[in-house]
Amino acid sequence: MTLRRLGLLALAGVVAAAAAGAGALLGRPATPSTAGGAPRYVDETATSGLSFRYSGDATYQVGGGVAVLDCNGDGRPDLYLAGGAGPAALYRNESTVGGPLRFSRVEDPTTDLTAVNGAYPIDVGGDGLTDLVVLRVGESVVLRGLGECRFERANEALGFDGAPGQTTAFSATWEGEAAMPTLAFGRYLVLGADGILGSDCADSILLRPAAGGAGYGPALPLSPGYCTLSMLFSDWDRSGRRDLRVTNDRHYYVDGMDQLWRVAAGEAPRLYTADDGWVSMQIWGMGIASYDLTGDGYPEVFLTSQGDNKLQTLTVGPDRPTYRDIALKRGVTAARPFTGGDVRPSTAWHPEFADVNNDGFTDLFISKGNVSAQPDFAARDPSNLLLGQPDGTFVEAAEEAGIVSYERGRGAALADFNLDGLLDLVLVNYGANVMIWRNVGTGTADRPDTMGRWAALRLRQNGPNRDAIGAWLEIRIGALTVRREVTIGGGHLGGQLGWLHLGLGPASGAEIRVQWPDGEVGPWVRVDADQFSIIARGASSAERWLPGGD
Repeated sequence: MTLRRLGLLALAGVVAAAAAGAGALLGRPATPSTAGGAPRYVDETATSGLSFRYSGDATYQVGGGVAVLDCNGDGRPDLYLAGGAGPAALYRNESTVGGPLRFSRVEDPTTDLTAVNGAYPIDVGGDGLTDLVVLRVGESVVLRGLGECRFERANEALGFDGAPGQTTAFSATWEGEAAMPTLAFGRYLVLGADGILGSDCADSILLRPAAGGAGYGPALPLSPGYCTLSMLFSDWDRSGRRDLRVTNDRHYYVDGMDQLWRVAAGEAPRLYTADDGWVSMQIWGMGIASYDLTGDGYPEVFLTSQGDNKLQTLTVGPDRPTYRDIALKRGVTAARPFTGGDVRPSTAWHPEFADVNNDGFTDLFISKGNVSAQPDFAARDPSNLLLGQPDGTFVEAAEEAGIVSYERGRGAALADFNLDGLLDLVLVNYGANVMIWRNVGTGTADRPDTMGRWAALRLRQNGPNRDAIGAWLEIRIGALTVRREVTIGGGHLGGQLGWLHLGLGPASGAEIRVQWPDGEVGPWVRVDADQFSIIARGASSAERWLPGGD
């Protein structure tokens, strides 16, 4: 049975046999039906131990990412922060469960690299230790994880020349039975031999494992390049093939557009064109977030820009990559500041879908901030926190949540840093200190209180792709079914590898079925609310994980 057929079966709800098995696992839990309010966020920057800023001249205006990873295997999300012209920094998470957020810097010349735009966590070698792909102006670097938050340079061992340039985007996928991932690096402006940026857009590149698995082969150009700022491998049509979505900055091109590359194993990458159904779109493309918001089994794509942002959904199904914009209908254009008095258009960077109030409906965070001092765009441009509603629309709640800031935001991440089931927020600013907020639910800093129930998951399988990048989760919470793709890439110059957070609303648990990256579909598995669970391939039940091992 093809993967597409499986997706259509799920879409039609023809899952009777699997449902019978799931019914033996648990009685149907309560269904999320009421949207929650805004969670309360407490600014803990001053006490967190995070004293750091991303800065630099115009070369670094479009950078500023953060990678969220577990660098010492204790289950707590750690941080790797881009520094721009200054050194980057690795921070180990020392927060207690449910307590204030605390981090300590791990200083090491291997990680404290200069000229860093951003970074993405990934297990390149399949050894269970998280690596870092560090994107720079100049030579990018793959850092192999050694455990205990230690890393070593791996470029030479991998046959990777660093893709020299102004690198501003990254994504990765595993093709077929390859021992290592295929890597895509997005580049912005052409970087001269003298280190000076030109005014022409540079080509991005694709790296595939060399024959025999000994490192990487020569780079394949993704040409033409149109000043890429984000890219994401995604199985957009549920065919089992992960294609590469690319969003580009129209500021530097005339005849370009956003792009979708067909990336099939054993074939050269090929651009989708109008003949395939691809419709030209020119935006100031900054970031990508992907999530199945409509419940049809296929991911919607949110694209940040200057002015109105885009939310694209397939127009006529998966046979053609033809999209239409539903941002206005869903209430996520976020075209101008919602507070602060500045009425000029916004500049949006990092988008991220997540459930911040655990009501079972997906929310959307968008970081905002002027590129530098562009007079045609808002200077007071706070980030958005858009709460998902039962009818599929979103409403603004950043002010109520307490996260309004007028610094120039860039990369960001929503992650449960103190393992209490509530998603906290870290925000990188250009030319100002990194900020971090603790989510205290409906409570206070002294007495936090959860809102809605939750579950946190990790997937595990044998072989090189241990984290099951490319898998799809089918999640049933009462009568509500949501689907989620596991990816590396997108966002704005940073991403996460670790716990996958699910809001459950009033439900006591959920039923989860995994479609693994090679298309095999596992059994329905019961996951209880308010705990961390690991779903291993071939297992009929989830394994509970306890913070601190207690």
